[in-house]
Amino acid sequence: MAVESLDDVIDAMIADRVIHRHRRKWLIVIAAILVLAAVIFVTGGWKEKKGRKVDTLEAPVTLTSGRYEYGFTSAEIIRSPKTTYDPAKSRLVITFDLKNVDSEKKTSQSLSGDLLKLVPEDGSDPIKSDGASCRGQLNYKLVYGLPALTCTAEFKVPNDFKATVVEIGVLGERFEADSALLGLSNKPYWHNEVADAVIRIPATTRTEKK
Repeated sequence: MAVESLDDVIDAMIADRVIHRHRRKWLIVIAAILVLAAVIFVTGGWKEKKGRKVDTLEAPVTLTSGRYEYGFTSAEIIRSPKTTYDPAKSRLVITFDLKNVDSEKKTSQSLSGDLLKLVPEDGSDPIKSDGASCRGQLNYKLVYGLPALTCTAEFKVPNDFKATVVEIGVLGERFEADSALLGLSNKPYWHNEVADAVIRIPATTRTEKK
């Protein structure tokens, strides 16, 4: 009996070690699957106009998404003609008021380029912005509680890009904790971007002089 009991103890110890060894791997796999599902949901939220899962709003419009309040106003396609050293190129610049409304953390933060995306008419993948330029500074940190600033965001577009109205997808982070089922932190923080709306903004076109 003593020998059998010892064998049982050893078997239990080995099984326990195997479970702990693979637990972290399974958690990583599950987390990766959840992230992939979220990405598919977000991009599918506005990629096709038919059956769009988020609201479509017309500018000028004010929208709160995540830790920011936006006031979208205008858009401009800027063309740079070909020169001796540079090819012709185009870019889309949108103008909007931006305010930090993060009442959870109350910290200064710059707008990530992943939170504003141009939704192409042809159904191709959304194009992320370069972030927000405020007071002439890219990635300007907005202070919680201060009034909104007039900012711009730029998108790299094909040289032949044309539009009288552009659609901008707005993603908002959520202040929430990770799933306790995955054994991760239960402290809430800003993450898990979700598509909140698509903004239709009238666009003009201007050619720069060289």
